[in-house]
Amino acid sequence: MSSNNKPNLAITEPAWVRRILIGTALLFLGIFLFVPLAAVFTRALEKGFGVYAESLKDPDALSAVRLTLIAAAASVVLNLIFGLAAAWAIGKYEFFGKNVLITLIDLPFAVSPVVSGLIYVLLFGLQGFLGPWLAEHDIKIIFAIPGIILATVFVTFPFVARELIPLMQAQGTDEEEASVVLGASGWQTFWHVTLPNIKWGLLYGVILTNARAMGEFGAVSVVSGHIRGLTNTIPLHVEILYNEYNYVAAFAVASILALLALVTLAVKSFVEWRRDQDLEASRLAEEIS
Repeated sequence: MSSNNKPNLAITEPAWVRRILIGTALLFLGIFLFVPLAAVFTRALEKGFGVYAESLKDPDALSAVRLTLIAAAASVVLNLIFGLAAAWAIGKYEFFGKNVLITLIDLPFAVSPVVSGLIYVLLFGLQGFLGPWLAEHDIKIIFAIPGIILATVFVTFPFVARELIPLMQAQGTDEEEASVVLGASGWQTFWHVTLPNIKWGLLYGVILTNARAMGEFGAVSVVSGHIRGLTNTIPLHVEILYNEYNYVAAFAVASILALLALVTLAVKSFVEWRRDQDLEASRLAEEIS
């Protein structure tokens, strides 16, 4: 029997099976997503909106938010540049060491974030490999913003590249080659041919990178030094407040991360919807032609 004639089991299953599957999915979503989110905002607002607002206006909290946004923005920009370059090289060319590069891109998935933070301490810390030279030239990386950015970049390293590599491999090089034959320069080919073809995958990788960067704890915790108002990101500031039994402030600051996560989810859903719309429009155009 051909694949086109196979029955759709998801449709032909009895109604009670579908209800059980849907109910199970909703139950898990409720337990592991909606209930924790509701708990965060309930605890954050349990002493009123005034206390909630004061917790967010605290200078240390504002500093944590600012540092989180700086680290996330730097990670997005750097991983965007690297991801594009790596995906273009892997997807469009054959070269010695290609499989090694692909393996190294996946390295952050295999290494614990805490271990990656310790590696940076061993490299750039005062007793580390480059520590004496950095101290001699008054360059501070560990327990400073550069170390936090480096740790965040490492843990978010694969996301853009991993979204783009299979996409660019599937597209091949025919359109770029045709563009060059017609007289376009390398930059013109990139802006008018390559980039429009990968824009949705690129945006999706950026969204994942940003979400991961804002919520990173392990690697940043190792290299930050937990200096209030200077090297604490939002997750680290929440931990400090919680350990000090300042629960309302801890949940108030945590609610910022929850809101950022919800915004990220909304943007992700919009990008996926627009991507599906583009694919459907392309399919219809092909059928008409």
